[in-house]
Amino acid sequence: MGGGYTKLSLKDDVEDQAPKFGFSPQLEFRVPGEQLDAERSAISYLRVAPGFRMPFGHTHEQQEEVYVVVDGSAKLKLDEDVVEVARWDAVRIAPDTVRNVEAGPDGVELILIGAPKTTPNDAEMIQNWWPDESG
Repeated sequence: MGGGYTKLSLKDDVEDQAPKFGFSPQLEFRVPGEQLDAERSAISYLRVAPGFRMPFGHTHEQQEEVYVVVDGSAKLKLDEDVVEVARWDAVRIAPDTVRNVEAGPDGVELILIGAPKTTPNDAEMIQNWWPDESG
């Protein structure tokens, strides 16, 4: 690879993290981390099966995120708001906003972009945050 860029396939070159946490096949979550050699930003790929709702919310201490829907549709719960998103919608989320996703009837594929680049310790998971009733 060249010194000024790094190319990889989010689907072929990056391990799916969902099986490690017991979320497969409802989720596919690929985080290239160090493989991409990004210095100031982060990116990940998230696929959520039709109708599946992430069972927790999360915030970040520093990292702002942008969720970009590349296929399907979903509901994002952002603090107490529920926002419907569809293909090519982009949503910027402030670090302290509690967030997560429920896939629409055809599932959803998202690219998650974060800056600044942080460690996993930047995220705080919030269990039982999105109640079972439909948002």
